[in-house]
Amino acid sequence: MPSTSTDLSPDRQGKPARGLARVLLVEDDAILAMALEDALLRAGAGKVTICVSVEQTMRELENELRPDAIVLDVHLADRDDGWALAELVTMLGPKPPRIAFSTGSPEAIPANVAALGPVFVKPYDPDDLVAVLVEERKSGLFTLLRRNAR
Repeated sequence: MPSTSTDLSPDRQGKPARGLARVLLVEDDAILAMALEDALLRAGAGKVTICVSVEQTMRELENELRPDAIVLDVHLADRDDGWALAELVTMLGPKPPRIAFSTGSPEAIPANVAALGPVFVKPYDPDDLVAVLVEERKSGLFTLLRRNAR
């Protein structure tokens, strides 16, 4: 099954929500994926691409521009370690995508990986996840060092 992408229609276009020009949504539950996509678009995301497997996600990451945010289900159709994608996307450069986990099994995420982003335990309100993604990124030590190096 190919990934699906939704761009804003011309009447909804404008400046995407802060940091949400492109969102990669890795979710194999079609109803939840549609609810999350809707919430992201209502919040101003420019493009939402839905992938239902690790394999699709890897192809998308190879073929598309880097996402600003990625929402990861932990148990997917083809693998039970969807969380491993979080480790991969943190290596995409100096400004990796924001990461949020969406799971019914939060205990399946290793602690060091869970520290990469908030964990939303299913069922949850999609608007809660979106609110976290559009929050201002926190400025940590590495952010300050990068700014001072410029």
